[in-house]
Amino acid sequence: MIHTIAEGVYCVHADIQTGELFEGIWPVPRGVSLNTYLVRGKKTALIDLVRDWTGAPRQLEEKLSELGSSFADIDYLILNHLEPDHTGWLKEFFRLNTRAEILATSKGIKLVTAFYGITERLREVRDGDSLDLGGGKTLRFIETPNIHWPETMMSYEEDSGTLFSCDAFGSFGALGDRVFDGQLSPEEHAFFEKETLRYYSNIVASFSSFVEKGIQKIKEKNHSIRCVAPSHGPVWKKNPEAIITRYLRYAAYARGKTEQEICVIWGSMYGNTRAGVDAVIRGIEAEGVPHTIHRVPDEDVSYVLADAYKSSGLVIAMPTYEYAVFPPVAYVLDIFRRKHIMGKTVLRIGSWGWAGGAKREYDAAIEKLSWTSLDSLEWQAYPNGETLALLEAGGRELARRIRESLPCA
Repeated sequence: MIHTIAEGVYCVHADIQTGELFEGIWPVPRGVSLNTYLVRGKKTALIDLVRDWTGAPRQLEEKLSELGSSFADIDYLILNHLEPDHTGWLKEFFRLNTRAEILATSKGIKLVTAFYGITERLREVRDGDSLDLGGGKTLRFIETPNIHWPETMMSYEEDSGTLFSCDAFGSFGALGDRVFDGQLSPEEHAFFEKETLRYYSNIVASFSSFVEKGIQKIKEKNHSIRCVAPSHGPVWKKNPEAIITRYLRYAAYARGKTEQEICVIWGSMYGNTRAGVDAVIRGIEAEGVPHTIHRVPDEDVSYVLADAYKSSGLVIAMPTYEYAVFPPVAYVLDIFRRKHIMGKTVLRIGSWGWAGGAKREYDAAIEKLSWTSLDSLEWQAYPNGETLALLEAGGRELARRIRESLPCA
């Protein structure tokens, strides 16, 4: 089905349903969309492409056919971002279409050559450049570096007020036959809100300052944005400001303007650490502070990351494993370091068997995260009554600190 954004402006998306991990890391059990856009004036531009992933090119070919078009009819291919999920089929497109020009930023053009060996029909565009398609359709280019690669840009179609934002304002989740925000039910909106946060924390969070700079740049250009059209997830036509506001809130999490919530992350071998976790949660619940709970490795780090990113407080609970951090928790801590999960208030707890030793590795893992740490609580084997009381008190203390912190702004 073709989805019309405005006269001459269309979303032609491919839904990916697969057990393969996004970026080779992140699970997408409800799929993900690869959104491509067609802008037709006297000439035709295709904005972003796909990789050959579960038949995505065939899906696009079928949708273009519904519009009476084909890959061979494209005059210009606009590449806002060169990551292979948007460009992996570029060589095949280039063979099918022997005349289209490829437009990208200076850094993007270099990546076209580096990734695909293409050296012809390339046009470099700079911030503020435009492409007149005729028939009242003009694309204007906005360089937005590091959202989330250095070469990225957005394209703005002036007549319809459509911002083609590529990975910015994106989300996990397949779309089916309804791509616009105004077509989604409340339950679907709730699903996509969760998947937008997970997408942001997994893909974009490390570049949050550039998200804020990019949005500010767009606003300073005084473009009238009537539709936000990302390369993954819903197309925001009814309420485009909603997704922009949501991304600004997520970006602010990186500056410490987080939610007054606690994310509990735990792993346990034989139930001894789990007993301590239960006591801490009783303390948190007694103080009435919202919390989420994730057991690793049962839950993928993708979901842990989303809740940890938005939360002011963390509980890190694990047994000592061969004098070191329990390996599934060590992996989580490494992801936190890579994704800059900074400035949290944290309680660490854990059991040990014949000997401890996890603290040394743990302290090294969080050294650069600027966490405020409560006193660690450790015990041998199963926690006794006194230890359980201390753990519950630790949960209460963490919850009080989070409740009394400044609210998210």
